[in-house]
Amino acid sequence: MGTEAKQKNELWEWSKALLIAFGLAAIIRFFFFAPIVVDGESMMPTLENGDRMIVNKIGYEIGEPDRFDIVVFHADEEKDFIKRVIGVPGDHVAYEDDQLYINGEPVEEPYLEELQAITEGSLTEDFTLEDVAMGKSTIPEGYVFVLGDNRRASKDSRYIGLVPIDEIVGSTQIVFWPFEDVGFVE
Repeated sequence: MGTEAKQKNELWEWSKALLIAFGLAAIIRFFFFAPIVVDGESMMPTLENGDRMIVNKIGYEIGEPDRFDIVVFHADEEKDFIKRVIGVPGDHVAYEDDQLYINGEPVEEPYLEELQAITEGSLTEDFTLEDVAMGKSTIPEGYVFVLGDNRRASKDSRYIGLVPIDEIVGSTQIVFWPFEDVGFVE
């Protein structure tokens, strides 16, 4: 085999390898994981405006969201929101005196402690599920109730209603940028 033929063969092998690598990267990004940028302050202090995160798209293909998962969902045709799941199907959600109640039982929200320590007055105004979900007394199958951690500056289920589970893109827990914030969030 001549030198020219050997170079063409080597070029062809490299081209195939690059094509396969780009193809696998596209498949992984489209079906399994995707980057997302936090836009706004509705999840502060857990997530900051501009944080870049990885969205796990496959978790809810085999299961449903759990309470307190941070999820990305289609808010409308052009925008995705990042919020925390507070209520799952069958739950009754209420807030009274800055205390979350699920099915009448008080539930702790440790991810809010930092914000509550620096906030004057209540962080979350009082409401019941009936007030914000068109009179529903429990969350129906196929839906979740979401809130932003920065309750005073969040457009969430109190305003947009219950979120259909099939509109959830995936869950997110990993910040990969900026470098000083790299890690898992809860």
